[in-house]
Amino acid sequence: MTAVLHTWGQNLNRHVHVHCLIPGGVLTGTEDWHKAKSHYLFPVRALSRRFRGRMVSMLRAAVNAGELHRVTRNGEIDGVLDGLMQQEWVVYTRHCLNQADSVVDYLARYSHRIAISNGHLLSMEGDQVSFRYKDYRDHSRIKTQWLDGREFVRRFLMHILPKGFMRIRHFGYLSNRTRRRKLAVIRHCLSQPPRSEATAESPTSQRCWPCPQCDDGLVRMVRQIPRFRITAVPTG
Repeated sequence: MTAVLHTWGQNLNRHVHVHCLIPGGVLTGTEDWHKAKSHYLFPVRALSRRFRGRMVSMLRAAVNAGELHRVTRNGEIDGVLDGLMQQEWVVYTRHCLNQADSVVDYLARYSHRIAISNGHLLSMEGDQVSFRYKDYRDHSRIKTQWLDGREFVRRFLMHILPKGFMRIRHFGYLSNRTRRRKLAVIRHCLSQPPRSEATAESPTSQRCWPCPQCDDGLVRMVRQIPRFRITAVPTG
């Protein structure tokens, strides 16, 4: 699979989650391709409980190993983790998009985006900063958030990844070390023609910017119009 880490919500608060692109099949050790029997992957309720148990178990192991240095009082974490196990955790799932290109394009928007773009910033008055955001809890209405300068910078800095963290990771046959060879095997199993190497494009054809109108799409450079210099020639 390919996993894309996303750490912020619309109002810059910390909202850590991962978008995962999971192929509908598996390449076995004998290099045979087995396609998924259906589009159904996991029962949502079982997935939420599995994730809850796994997360709490790893937190307990980290405490016992002394890796959570801010936990200083004995038994402090046990009550917190026991309380977490009594609550139902929410795992949001939705039917996958039908077209693979649409899925990849959706994830690509998050791959190199920062917590807030210039298009969301509205104004700065004194030490107050305003920006627009979409409130999904209120029928996706566009609203304005005002923050003082320190709080705005604090929220922005929360989304700078610590050293060693990667925003995009590839696993399985999509990992960088084996992707080229294994994808060729999968195409052979599916009786698809080999993919030719992508031709190198000119640097100008790859340039793009966030759309200044919706901030969700991309504006791509198709062609650059050369400048023409008009020289005035004296007469007479």
